[in-house]
Amino acid sequence: MIADNRALVDRFLDMMAAEAGASKHTLAAYRNDLDRSAETLGSLGTASTDDLSRLGSGWADLAPSTVARRSAALRRFYGFLVDEGLRRDDPSSALPRPRFERPLPRILDEHEVRRMFEAAEDRAASGEAGAVRNVALLELLYGSGLRASELVGLPRGAVRPNQPFLMVLGKGSKERLVPISTRAQAAVQRWLDHVPSNALWLFPSGKSHLSRVRLFQIVRAMAADAGILPDRVSPHVLRHAFATHLLSGGADLRVLQSLLGHADIATTQIYTHVDSARLVELVNARHPLATRSR
Repeated sequence: MIADNRALVDRFLDMMAAEAGASKHTLAAYRNDLDRSAETLGSLGTASTDDLSRLGSGWADLAPSTVARRSAALRRFYGFLVDEGLRRDDPSSALPRPRFERPLPRILDEHEVRRMFEAAEDRAASGEAGAVRNVALLELLYGSGLRASELVGLPRGAVRPNQPFLMVLGKGSKERLVPISTRAQAAVQRWLDHVPSNALWLFPSGKSHLSRVRLFQIVRAMAADAGILPDRVSPHVLRHAFATHLLSGGADLRVLQSLLGHADIATTQIYTHVDSARLVELVNARHPLATRSR
């Protein structure tokens, strides 16, 4: 039975890699979810609707997000089995569908981002290589909305003079164009003076490039320099700030989806909720009736 499960999961993951362009991290997550499900179901290939309906009670102690992810993995897996003619019926309608609220992303307001830039630029005025690098990192995170993995993996020649965009390799090895401001171009050109001409990466470190963990540490240190609690800031928070501030400035949601590299616009729509929440706060704080007593 274990061997049967492994063979089916391997075929499914081969399809995900070849047809859906799933990354190795995504494939590993699918394998883990299917393996955990098999511990309860036994044979994945022959599990019935009744078998899947009992998963809800077995997963009662799991977080709703975990249940949702495992259910999604099984739905895709059984859809694959039916498409391949490996079984006639799709039992996934019996899978649990937890309801949960997606948390609003943490963001910084424009004043806080400006403080981070001012502090970083003050340090870079000395010409010290690490400080010059940090300004370039900040410009690309907030100015282009790059994911941490996309940023640290940029090749040395990614930013070219007079070319107002980057070609970025995002999730699932999908390429997309990302705008780069003249400020960011200038910051990167200053940093390139410190990067060896034979370096493979724009942000080299040791034998490879800057790690995501190190980027996280650098961003938190920049936040502390600006007088902002480091716990509130991360590379992903700066990506959220990029998206939210663009939307507040009138950017179209479809354009924002393309810039962020979201496969599903539902993921991008979270920023409309963030903007709405900020508008409510603004009304409560600034509207003339907010301070009017009864």
